[in-house]
Amino acid sequence: MFTKTLVISLGFLTLFSCAEKSGNEPTANKAQDSSKVLQSQSIVLMGGKPVSTYGKLPELNAKAPDFVLTDVDMKDQSLDSYKGKFVILNIFPSVDTGVCSASVRRFNEDASKLPGAVVLCISKDLPFAQKRFCGAEGIKNVVMLSDFRSDFGKIYGVELTDSAMKGLLSRAVVVIDPAGKIVYEEQVSDISHEPNYEAAIKAVKM
Repeated sequence: MFTKTLVISLGFLTLFSCAEKSGNEPTANKAQDSSKVLQSQSIVLMGGKPVSTYGKLPELNAKAPDFVLTDVDMKDQSLDSYKGKFVILNIFPSVDTGVCSASVRRFNEDASKLPGAVVLCISKDLPFAQKRFCGAEGIKNVVMLSDFRSDFGKIYGVELTDSAMKGLLSRAVVVIDPAGKIVYEEQVSDISHEPNYEAAIKAVKM
């Protein structure tokens, strides 16, 4: 009788131990998954508060990922559309904010001095809004492109994933050489700050 009771007790202990172990595994897996997500994201500031992006910018010196964006005439444009030139990607949340519009104006000035380069100003703004902005500001030396119906923000890791600006693009600059290689990039650490224009221009002149 004692032996039978002991066997039953041991059985319950084994079952309880396995159940406990099984219950802990999903928690551990979730923690590992969260850690991987955090490692693959960039954290930037907005109004002093941290905001996450979908991922990180592509690796420096790597081949620039292709993309399809919409110009102000509602036509699709890809990276191949600018093949053979230095391409500066000026990425930002919206032309309807002061810092973003300032970056477009500044790159518009710089682009006139860079005959072998093209500046693509990329945001989630609709093409109509981008066209209206360029007309009002006299912007003629840069190309406005919209990410309103593409996955550019995810491909380049710049789409914001939380806060009131979730879904918009963070502020970043990427310079691609005529061979399609990324030669410079900056994920601006604070969305309220302008990018380092001088460093981007220097990358084009190298």
